Amino acid sequence: MNANTPTDVVFSFTGLAARADEHKDGFGIAFFEDRGLRHFIDRDGARSSPVADMVRRYPIRSEVVIAHIRKATVGAVALQNCHPFVRELWGRYWVFAHNGDLKVGAGGFQPRLHGAFRPVGDTDSELAFCWLMQELAKAHACVPGIDELTHTLRELLPLPAKHGTFNMLLSNGQALWAHGSTRLFSVERQHPFTAALLADEDLSVDFAKHTTPSDRVAIVATEPLTANETWLPFAPGELRVFRHGRQQLPRRDVAASHPPH
Repeated sequence: MNANTPTDVVFSFTGLAARADEHKDGFGIAFFEDRGLRHFIDRDGARSSPVADMVRRYPIRSEVVIAHIRKATVGAVALQNCHPFVRELWGRYWVFAHNGDLKVGAGGFQPRLHGAFRPVGDTDSELAFCWLMQELAKAHACVPGIDELTHTLRELLPLPAKHGTFNMLLSNGQALWAHGSTRLFSVERQHPFTAALLADEDLSVDFAKHTTPSDRVAIVATEPLTANETWLPFAPGELRVFRHGRQQLPRRDVAASHPPH
């Protein structure tokens, strides 16, 4: 989730957790608060985890949230293999979650890690994250702007993606980057807000009762979480950037959509 005001994700997280019968090999969620971060992971699935139950009951408010339910493909079912993963770069926390699997080792994704970023667990996902952080640090001597970061990510992300399925979410608290490899969708909510109905649970919420006319919220998910909203699918290889609750268009697209008078 990416929003322009601190927002809770209890509704969306309830819908995500309903899918944890299949994706039962751990869960995690991270909430940015200014430069701080609340990070909860558990090797138990989001259906049964008492940590997940706490998240559903305690509406933490944040402008950027990344949550993940795991179906193990590479790496054991273990706490250190639970997404989202967290690293520090340029004095900010970075959070990463991946859905899919990469072929690693000989003939596959086998990056050389020679900096400060090393995997703790044994997943392809954490390996890709550490490589990504390493390459971002190499590409920029100091903190770049969002547009610069987006440009660099557009160059980097196809490299791991060519070795498998690479649907991923990445944030430093300032923006949310989402890369679609096979299946990824997004929806944006704004005034006038309406009621939304979860696709996997008999639960609805009328956002008009809990929002102001200036609020904006963007949600990204592997599968649409609601049954009555228009979710936009990602094209294969597409990178979207969300800031302040809306998708940020590349500069050339912004210029095209606002021609000079």
